[in-house]
Amino acid sequence: MPRLLIVHHTPSPNLQALLEAAREGVALVDGVELTVRPALSAGAADLLGADGVLLGTPANIGYMSGALKHFFDTVYYPCLDATVGLPYGVYVHGGDDTAGALSAIQKITGALRWKQVAAPLSLTGPPSAADLEACRELAATVAVGL
Repeated sequence: MPRLLIVHHTPSPNLQALLEAAREGVALVDGVELTVRPALSAGAADLLGADGVLLGTPANIGYMSGALKHFFDTVYYPCLDATVGLPYGVYVHGGDDTAGALSAIQKITGALRWKQVAAPLSLTGPPSAADLEACRELAATVAVGL
């Protein structure tokens, strides 16, 4: 059974709502096992055991969270060759801007040679019902691609 790994940093109620929406999206897809790890505790073994990954982070002062950056720093060399082509998706939530965070994530995932299988989800302010549905769809899209 294919396994989707969600690596997230969820320090706020807004990001918690997005994480729950992502879980719900994966649950809509039969035959996919879900593993959810906070970015500060996720590691190379989690990534190497996954068939795809969904990344979730706040945008902090124009960048991804330090927790997600730590995850990338931890897994980069151990997973560099073993995860080429890994399907991934990403959602980013910010107070007013997510561009810097998305750019940094795309640079790192590009260097890892992962395959983005859905458009990134960029959200600001409290998530609306439409935002939560978009996060469900993002997660389901990544899961279906496994």
